[in-house]
Amino acid sequence: MISDLKTKYSNSALGFVWSMLNPLLMMLVLYLVFNNVFRNNQEHFALYILIGLTGWRFFALGTSMAMSSIVGRSSLVTKIYIPREILTISVVLSALVSSLLEFLVLIPLLLIFGVGLSATILLFPALHVLYFLIVYGIALSLASLYVYYRDINQIWEVLLQIGFFLSPIVYPISLIPEEYKLYYMLNPITRLIEMYRDTLLYGRLPGFTDFGLVLVFGIIMFVFGSWLFRKLSPRFAEEV
Repeated sequence: MISDLKTKYSNSALGFVWSMLNPLLMMLVLYLVFNNVFRNNQEHFALYILIGLTGWRFFALGTSMAMSSIVGRSSLVTKIYIPREILTISVVLSALVSSLLEFLVLIPLLLIFGVGLSATILLFPALHVLYFLIVYGIALSLASLYVYYRDINQIWEVLLQIGFFLSPIVYPISLIPEEYKLYYMLNPITRLIEMYRDTLLYGRLPGFTDFGLVLVFGIIMFVFGSWLFRKLSPRFAEEV
């Protein structure tokens, strides 16, 4: 995990600062565009976007980087035996640490924008553990499939772009027509991002149904990803 973080920021003048600047600059662009396009009246819309972006970045970066965790370390796969899951979880843990630091930057911003801190912020670690379960489960699936099918990388990039706009990152859920909202809420990332906003921005407790559904989805993804990884891992050394 530490080596992944060092590699990510090596030969970079600003190092980790880029992890903070990237979502902040993206938030500024999206705020200027969507605030005018939608004539949006969403309270604290800039922070609303920033929380959505920060949450989405963990999913997008964690899964994308973990996809090549086996292929990118072929020498460790072919020359020595280690539990191959270590290679994938180290990358996801690296993305988790970066994500936690990015969320940490939100705390002074909440104070600066006059939002304040609520006791509901204490629920944030539980939400992030749920999120980690989902990201790690998907990462295991992608990493194992990528060993055999290199087109997975291109397919996943397209799916991430679609997922970005199918999640309430740059627009409020109120824009979704009522007849489609039930299907829209089937996306667990939608529920997670809204729970982040409830606990960090609005001082509200997440809905029990939302928490339960995300937990079930996280367990399913973890179990499926672990099963698929174990099923495909015996031939990793031959394929990489």
